[in-house]
Amino acid sequence: MLKHLLPQPIISVIEKNFKLSGVYEIRMRANKPIVVNFFGKYIVVKNESGQNVMASKKDIESVVCAATKNSLYAFMSELKQGFITCDGGIRIGVCGEMVMDENGCVQTIKNICALNIRIPHQIKNCAHTALCYILNGGINSTLILSPPGAGKTTFLKDICASISCESRPYQVLICDERFEIASSYLGEMHNDIGLFSDVISGASKDFAFKFAIRTMKPDVIVCDEIMSVEDAKSILNAIKSGVQVIATAHAKDISDAIMRPELKTLIDAKAFKRIIVLSSKNGPGTYEGIYNENLVSIYKTGEF
Repeated sequence: MLKHLLPQPIISVIEKNFKLSGVYEIRMRANKPIVVNFFGKYIVVKNESGQNVMASKKDIESVVCAATKNSLYAFMSELKQGFITCDGGIRIGVCGEMVMDENGCVQTIKNICALNIRIPHQIKNCAHTALCYILNGGINSTLILSPPGAGKTTFLKDICASISCESRPYQVLICDERFEIASSYLGEMHNDIGLFSDVISGASKDFAFKFAIRTMKPDVIVCDEIMSVEDAKSILNAIKSGVQVIATAHAKDISDAIMRPELKTLIDAKAFKRIIVLSSKNGPGTYEGIYNENLVSIYKTGEF
């Protein structure tokens, strides 16, 4: 898909310098060097002469046209949220001038000046150790904490695939607000999310949770990035209804999480029986700790 998305001179030099399977992000900023996130490390792209490869405004416009198939209007609902979803599960973060209405809501975005092209990856069995704790005594509602870029969404994908299979036939509903977990495009899933998983893409947690509990009867609801008190309320209501929830949030540790009102509400209510903390200290997905609902450490290195 990258070959159809990026201008030929840019994809050509990236292919010469990097193995595409290790490219996590491509960052393009108008009139600045192109930067590649290669296996978690940011590297400036250089040509054969050792010079920085620059992104022009025209290059950025070309990528946006290719991503939207020359129809910005068709992708306006996503653009209002700052991203575009492409074939293959690629998601492009977009920066530019936000046009607001009188109520302070985003109407559109213009003069796009920067892109973060995020290429989805799936790493099988990366959550194996965590699963031993999540599935201890039946499935436990779980909160996964990590700073940005520490692998929590990749971790979440593996959990989905691992708990929704013939040997563990949990009925899973994935609330995929930003199209990142299932990497769905035009109704087709580009990630392995399990045999017994269903996906609601692009909807708020409030809508997805209410819809799921009423109509899909899930055993587990999975969602990425708890961001608001409203998200916390949806999760609490689901758990009170007997549905287990596996969710992620940005935080470097539990102390950091408690500083956020929405996460403090959930932690104080002991909504999550397991809290997993990840970092990128030794690469994305590094375990920093696993705790129970009382915030007592239960993780023993090398136990599983």
